[in-house]
Amino acid sequence: MTTPTPPAPGNHPGQPATAYGQPQTPHTGYPQNPYRQTPAQPSPHVPHVPQGYGQPAAPAPAHAGGPQQTLCRFCGAFPAVSTTIRSHQGLVLLMRFTRLEGPFCRTCGTSVFRDMTTRTLWQGWWSPFSLVLINPITIVINLVARAKLNKLPEPVPGQPGPQLQPGKPVTSRPVALVALIPLGWWITLISQILIHA
Repeated sequence: MTTPTPPAPGNHPGQPATAYGQPQTPHTGYPQNPYRQTPAQPSPHVPHVPQGYGQPAAPAPAHAGGPQQTLCRFCGAFPAVSTTIRSHQGLVLLMRFTRLEGPFCRTCGTSVFRDMTTRTLWQGWWSPFSLVLINPITIVINLVARAKLNKLPEPVPGQPGPQLQPGKPVTSRPVALVALIPLGWWITLISQILIHA
């Protein structure tokens, strides 16, 4: 009677024999999937950046052979011009200054000009320095900015948002008529100077 030889350590019946002492894959009771592959890992020396993330924005459209266009800060339309529009408020003994910097397209710049100039025409006269000096200078600065905007053609729509609504012209806004009071004062002052000159 022949005594059966026990299997080598680490081997199981029905599996190929392996050399004794080599590390074995743990037996889970489930057959191994020969088609499973380990996913590729990114190289530790090259940072992994998702596709499309952190890519530079597309440049603004430009005429062939011309410089890159400046885009409006509000709607992204072009062309636009870099200028600053201001408003002033006189508070008897104090003064308040506000400004908004471009670039603006013609439509958005017109809207900003009309709003801030209207505010200046009815809020800007109520301190001595504002009446005599600061408010007239602010109005002149805004008129210079308006002249730059008037030279622009109609804007080509862009992104990120819609264009501002220009609204009514300054002279059609009732609150702007408050400027007639200091205007009358200035006319009276100048006429008195000319009479006594």
